[in-house]
Amino acid sequence: MKTVQMYKICRRLGPGVFEKCQTTKFAMSEARHAKNFKNKRPKPLSGYAQQFVEKQKVRFMYGISERQFSNYIKEAVAHKGTPITDYLFELLENRLDNVVYRLGLTHSRRLSRQMVSHGHITVNGKKTTVASQSVQVGDVIAIREGSKKSVLFSDMANKMKDYTCPNWLAFNTESLSGKVQGKPKNIEGYIDLNTVLEFYSR
Repeated sequence: MKTVQMYKICRRLGPGVFEKCQTTKFAMSEARHAKNFKNKRPKPLSGYAQQFVEKQKVRFMYGISERQFSNYIKEAVAHKGTPITDYLFELLENRLDNVVYRLGLTHSRRLSRQMVSHGHITVNGKKTTVASQSVQVGDVIAIREGSKKSVLFSDMANKMKDYTCPNWLAFNTESLSGKVQGKPKNIEGYIDLNTVLEFYSR
């Protein structure tokens, strides 16, 4: 997806959707855009529109299709024993491409998907090319031995010295491997999954 397209989506859904929209360059672009349309007031969103925007925000943020997201919703609703929004968040965060991103191995989920699909990542010692694979507590995610010399991972220890991964993950810079040590929690509150569920309950 081109940067211009990403900027348009972030303008509509919020800067947290794409990593490229969390930069000074995007902020400057937004300032120019606001100056050009300073006399144009945005229309208030209806309840349905707000639900749709929140649903699209989550879809674009995790880079999943409408069908994939709909399947996650159905699975979360059918699951017993865990609040629906909590389990839905777990399904999204436990995607392998997202875990690779959360471990700090890449700067975007999009690059994480490419990294997995190109066979650079292993789960419990086995190479996988399925970005949507769900990981579980105790799983070890690592850079494939044959890929460690790739330019993608050069000087990885130095690149990650200032990065802190979420507390449900742990990363070893020496072995270039991470471990899932708990369940993810939606403590940042950027996405409102209750609103998303309201959209799908219509």
